[in-house]
Amino acid sequence: MKRIEFKCLTNKGRTWICFFFPNDEDLKMLMKGLPGAGWHPGMKCWYLEDTSLNRARLKDLFQDRTLYEFRKFQDKSKQEAGNGSPKAILPGLDQEDFQLIGSFKKWMRYRRYSESTIRTYSEMTVTFLRFIKPKRATDEVMNDIQRFTNEYILVKRLSFSYQNQLVNALRLFYKEIMRQELTVEQIRRPRKEYKLPNVLSKREVKMLLEVLKNVKHRVMLSTIYSCGLRRGELLNLKPADIDSNRGLLIIRQAKGRKDRVVPISEKIIKMLREYYIQYRPTKWMFEGVKSGEQYDERSLQQVLKKAIFLAGIKKPVTLHWLRHSYATHLHEAGVDIRYIQELLGHKSSRTTEIYTHVSARSIRLIRSPFDDL
Repeated sequence: MKRIEFKCLTNKGRTWICFFFPNDEDLKMLMKGLPGAGWHPGMKCWYLEDTSLNRARLKDLFQDRTLYEFRKFQDKSKQEAGNGSPKAILPGLDQEDFQLIGSFKKWMRYRRYSESTIRTYSEMTVTFLRFIKPKRATDEVMNDIQRFTNEYILVKRLSFSYQNQLVNALRLFYKEIMRQELTVEQIRRPRKEYKLPNVLSKREVKMLLEVLKNVKHRVMLSTIYSCGLRRGELLNLKPADIDSNRGLLIIRQAKGRKDRVVPISEKIIKMLREYYIQYRPTKWMFEGVKSGEQYDERSLQQVLKKAIFLAGIKKPVTLHWLRHSYATHLHEAGVDIRYIQELLGHKSSRTTEIYTHVSARSIRLIRSPFDDL
């Protein structure tokens, strides 16, 4: 069991819960996953606004996991439950359950699942096992999966992808750890969503990049767009991954543990050289305040948020929009979809084909019947 200490502080009329704990990767991952949570470098603590919803999230996340003190949260929790909101506190797990989850994590690490997948699958399984209490993991749970969807996922308005990932997590857990085969036909996945990727125009991308005066910030966002990178792929870059002589960028162990290469423009190489001379990174291409420390994901999101505001763009842009825009602009320029698949690192061409639906190259050629009236 790990100890977390906290203080409730008020600043500018808002109350914040500040968390203090020794450096621990598991707890840091949990805090990063909390919507609205942030790191305060001056106080050396994590913080979250003190609201009823956040208190419920904290109880749900840390119950029986740490020596976290929950008694001071009783009043708001009871008030929230009295208002007919979803059950905030699920029953805790016993020692046997923790051992099963530990075995699940070890098995996934042995099979070289990514830490992100391990964290997601184990957290989902923990939530499900707590939900079905007093049932145990060894009991029949097929009916409980549908009940969990109706009484937990839908009530909390969790996403389509959460529901789909839950099915994957439980199937894996019961097959490999419990040695039980869940009948696939009886596990109803949610109906597939068909959403088009969000895309910026070239003009909007240019505006977004030109408003940033900080060299590092401008180079980071420019590199994401110019090479179609995921956020983690950018942050994992090292200076040696840039082959300026061949005009290639080497992306190592990306999603699916695959290496790939993408072309990198001379303009970006020039920008990266100027950035390197100014900042002199030691390990990662883009480092944080401390030398050798990887740039923080949240800080990168704040960089984008600032650029959106300065550019006057009203769309809810995310970092992944830049990757979508890269692929769409390539297709509009006439690049074959099979090449775009390789550049993006997609396993299936069906994943890449979605960009043909948002490309304006062919759509512009269609003449509206209104013009013939």
